Amino acid sequence: VPALTAEARKGDMMDRTGRLHLIGSIPLDNSEEVFRTLASELGPFLNRMPDGETGERSRWVFFQRQMLLDHPAMEIDPTVPPYKFVQWDGKVVREVEQVRFKHGVDPATVVFETGYDKAALASYEVFKRLRAAGAIPKHVRFQVCLPTPQASGYLYVSSPARETYFGVYERALKTALAYITTAIPAADLSIQWDVCQEVLAFENYFKDRPSHYKAQIFEMLGRLGDAVPEGVEMGYHLCYGSPRDEHLVQPKDAAILVEMMTGIAAATTRHIDFLHIPVPKGRTDDAYYAPLKGWKSPVGTKLYLGLLHYDDDAGDKARIGVARRFIGEFGLSAECGWGRTEPGRLPGLLKGHRVAAEVL
Repeated sequence: VPALTAEARKGDMMDRTGRLHLIGSIPLDNSEEVFRTLASELGPFLNRMPDGETGERSRWVFFQRQMLLDHPAMEIDPTVPPYKFVQWDGKVVREVEQVRFKHGVDPATVVFETGYDKAALASYEVFKRLRAAGAIPKHVRFQVCLPTPQASGYLYVSSPARETYFGVYERALKTALAYITTAIPAADLSIQWDVCQEVLAFENYFKDRPSHYKAQIFEMLGRLGDAVPEGVEMGYHLCYGSPRDEHLVQPKDAAILVEMMTGIAAATTRHIDFLHIPVPKGRTDDAYYAPLKGWKSPVGTKLYLGLLHYDDDAGDKARIGVARRFIGEFGLSAECGWGRTEPGRLPGLLKGHRVAAEVL
């Protein structure tokens, strides 16, 4: 077999990068451990790398609840019962007392310190140091994952206060985003919007969703996308939740995800670099993927299918094979982040991703 030329090797490298996408959370102790592990195990297949959402962010937006409980403008709403957080099989994950604005507070004056900007800037310093030392490939961007206002709003804020809260929290998120995009060069940065509660609203998980929920969701996601400066990579991760490493809803098929990707693309005026949607482990049937056949991908947008599952190389291969019958090009990912999974599974998850990427 003739040896590859330098040009051919370069072409193969370019083809390999971006085959994999990581949602964000990794069950390791700190960002340096995350960056070193991901670079070592999956570096050639990644265009962007998250910091693992370690520490207080390991339970996704749960630390935002504490921020709300400590905030002088907020209080527990005594007029509503605790919210029952239920997964797909009826198990109650937890019950949560929800908050509201205190009487007499003008929401226009309320400022939330989300902490996402501080975490991102601290991790970026580690990222830069490791990249300069050659531990992280030069082409890889630093990935910052941000929740939407609906994430904490549906979970932690009572229904009467929720729409007002959305506006206040959106303002806070955009402030954090502005700090991030000012401090980190555009060519180094990738912003991912985590879209979970919106997907659940489409699935009628929240019985108190407003009648205008679709317009509300698309307009909000459009504004968030438009707030990301050009030159910064930007994408959306659609999710069914995984508080106990299981979905909150088991989707019938990908139709709602296709509807949402189409709506997001229409609502966002700037370019979307990537989209991610989950695929449940048991779905090797045509029915789940069939709605993707009619999906019109925005030009230049890469779709990642979250069909890689722990210790299931044969199932991963089967899901890839079925997906190829309905959509031409796509990258690979897990359904969701790994932060809530058993830490002992991490080596197997990394191996499964590497195996799938090598044969894609």
